[in-house]
Amino acid sequence: MKGDRIKKAVRDRYSRIAEQSVPTSCCAAGCSEVSLLAEAVAAGYSKEDLERIPQEAIMGLGCGNPAACADLKPGETVLDLGSGGGIDVFLAAIKVGPRGKAIGIDMTEQMVDKANRLAKEKGYHNVEFRLGEIERLPVPDSSVGTIISNCVINQSTDKSKVFREAYRVLKPGGKMVVSDIVSERPLPRKMQDDLVSWSQCVSGALERNEYLSTIVKAGFSEPIVIAQREFYVETGTKELEKLFSITVRANKKSNERGQF
Repeated sequence: MKGDRIKKAVRDRYSRIAEQSVPTSCCAAGCSEVSLLAEAVAAGYSKEDLERIPQEAIMGLGCGNPAACADLKPGETVLDLGSGGGIDVFLAAIKVGPRGKAIGIDMTEQMVDKANRLAKEKGYHNVEFRLGEIERLPVPDSSVGTIISNCVINQSTDKSKVFREAYRVLKPGGKMVVSDIVSERPLPRKMQDDLVSWSQCVSGALERNEYLSTIVKAGFSEPIVIAQREFYVETGTKELEKLFSITVRANKKSNERGQF
């Protein structure tokens, strides 16, 4: 099945990245392997914040900084979908403080092991990384106040299920803030069939309007695009394809439990 092949390609790539002694960028959304810190700043992270977290966690830079846009409060529980090395989880943990909790979910065992090791070594007692898939979150219903995700949902072949799962685990009135890659038009078939491009956060991109409508169909309030930038990728022909990195915020209605 195509979905299984894509999932394997993504897992294999991130397993290799997790095992590298020298950090390397996980995505192709304008990321460079020359200077991860510089690319992190370009993606929206501040140097001050990056200096406060384990440097080994700075590997999958994503396409935004959802933790900075999520208005996290001390004491709340935040969940990161596709947490990788843990950069956004560690940033969130600082914001929610010792009375709060930051949980990361990732389907790559090597990433989860590495992130948990960093949390233990650096004394992050309010952090936990769990092995799991974002289409089937190992998280109870209505248990988290905020969901974040950074350039990961586009790697799923069932984005509707991802957003339904996000809705399920959010508390009534909770919020979701995600950064992701979307397209201006349907991507060429050759790109859609490219497994490497899928693992680089490109080929799974939905059209912008379809992405936003999928969030609404999962039960969320009308999503608000709070940040956007465009970039171009090669298609294998002489043409370049325009994509967008967007950060979106949507809320779960306060009177719904969101069980599916």
